[in-house]
Amino acid sequence: MTSLRRETAPPAADPQIGAVDRPVPAGVNAAAFGSDVVAEALRATDIPYIALNPGASYRGFHDSLVNYLGNTQPQMLLCLHEESAVAIAHGWAKVTGTAMAAAVHSNVGLMHATMAVFNAWCDRMPVVLLGATGPVDSAKRRPWIDWIHTAADQGALLRGYSKWDDQPASPEAAYEAVLRANWIANTAPRGPTYVNLDAGMQEMKLAEPFTAPDARRLMPPVADAAPPAMIAKAADLLKAAKRPVILAGRVSRSLEAWNARVALAERLGARVLTDLKVGAAFPTDHPLHAGAPGMIAPVPDALEAVRRADVILSLDWVDLAGTLAKQAGGIEARIIQVSIDHQLHNGWSLDYQGLPPVDVFIGCEPDTAVPALLDAIGSGGPHLVPQQGVKTEFTPAGDVLTVDHVAVALRKALGGRPVSLTHVSLSWNGASWPFRHPLDYLGSDGGGGVGGGPGISVGAALALKGSGRMAVAICGDGDFLMGVTALWTAAHYHIPLLLVVVNNRSFFNDELHQERVARMRNRPVENRWVGQRISEPDIDLAAMARAQGSDGFGPVTEIADLPAVFAQAIAVVESGGVAVVDTRVAPGYSPAMTAVMTRKSD
Repeated sequence: MTSLRRETAPPAADPQIGAVDRPVPAGVNAAAFGSDVVAEALRATDIPYIALNPGASYRGFHDSLVNYLGNTQPQMLLCLHEESAVAIAHGWAKVTGTAMAAAVHSNVGLMHATMAVFNAWCDRMPVVLLGATGPVDSAKRRPWIDWIHTAADQGALLRGYSKWDDQPASPEAAYEAVLRANWIANTAPRGPTYVNLDAGMQEMKLAEPFTAPDARRLMPPVADAAPPAMIAKAADLLKAAKRPVILAGRVSRSLEAWNARVALAERLGARVLTDLKVGAAFPTDHPLHAGAPGMIAPVPDALEAVRRADVILSLDWVDLAGTLAKQAGGIEARIIQVSIDHQLHNGWSLDYQGLPPVDVFIGCEPDTAVPALLDAIGSGGPHLVPQQGVKTEFTPAGDVLTVDHVAVALRKALGGRPVSLTHVSLSWNGASWPFRHPLDYLGSDGGGGVGGGPGISVGAALALKGSGRMAVAICGDGDFLMGVTALWTAAHYHIPLLLVVVNNRSFFNDELHQERVARMRNRPVENRWVGQRISEPDIDLAAMARAQGSDGFGPVTEIADLPAVFAQAIAVVESGGVAVVDTRVAPGYSPAMTAVMTRKSD
């Protein structure tokens, strides 16, 4: 059975964005320079946008995008930092499942961008990254500047956390490299790729006209199929199971695939766990959903379901070994693993986690395996749905403003509007906001890199523009402060976004780590705040947002003030703007998160 992930072109560019930054027509109709060929290759991928921070190393390519392609297909999205450029491409991929392009300047720009590349890598999201080096021919380098912006092996900066890189030496090779980068990035398991363009090659004049090959034939769709023998073995185990559990991990945003997962769980009567590290995979208020999704570890109710299970079906669950051995305390269930993630594992990055025990391994994507399992299990009467307690409306505790109060007030203010949570803070309580659609929540930043939230959210909002869904981001203050300039790009290109900062004036995650160390060493926990608190002076986050062209609100310090402020901010976004709300929340995490962060080391 083929995958449910359809082979489609990326979404087309938005006409409103297309009206921004229109160049004077240059009247160039044929490729004349090496960089024109590179630009032509990028257009052949059908990627609609390229996010970039400009630099002299790719001035030839920049000129080709503007004066040869007319700044269309792809259109440039100017960013104020390379990390934002890659993060925007990452956010686009989280919605569309397809790669967007980003460009960075030389080795220095790539160094800025590496954190965002690592985030996309850990999140298994496709990005096509183009960079450049000073002339490889040293005789053509300008004194000083071209030398410090040239590296012998620039791709080594990210080779441990990218799928492929190349430094083509001719326009013809560069054309092929761009197509290959797009093809590899978009082929599962997905991830970022990098093409490094020689400045000399970009600026060389073509000796003869360039004839482009058929690009479609150089980027063939790669079919994904479920192995019949393994599907049959897994189906036999699941049909015989008394207490099956499904761990729904890395899956697509396809509604068809979402419905298939729900059907499988209901057919089996299986409890289902989901994870805030990745996008929504199963309705969290469904009677079969176990507990609330967590970021670091499943909540106790969910772990109890894992401990009691006799068969566990992992749909590319992030850190299966850690969940089974460390968090659930060891289990005796038979394990079915559906994943092709092992194809990416290398010796540099250990993001592949521990090696899990597996009884049946199905080497395909979850979206492919689930329909095959449904067919193999058959339509015989579904198991009885386990009796669960009645799910009550989430109610925050206390009268001091917390992240939970922010979540509840924001949900009420949004009413019935379709919303995509593009990012949530580490302090987010999974019980506070139900997910009922694959686009309701897009997952975390992937690599745990603070500062990715704003840029990823801008990219996701770009992909959601015109979809009828409002892009809403929940960012911590540290995350916002590191990535705030990404909002300028959203404001400049009219990309609607609501960003709520849950501002506890601290790098609070590290406060808990310092408390943990102090307890282990019998030292005063009262000192955990030293070197962590962001106060005296408090930073005016709303003013920082306004400085980027957004509407800034707050600081909001009282629970009673949230509804009116959120109503104003939502109105800004519905009119096409960017709104940022600074909420001054009390430091703290949900009880389940706090327990994970403060427990002693093994």
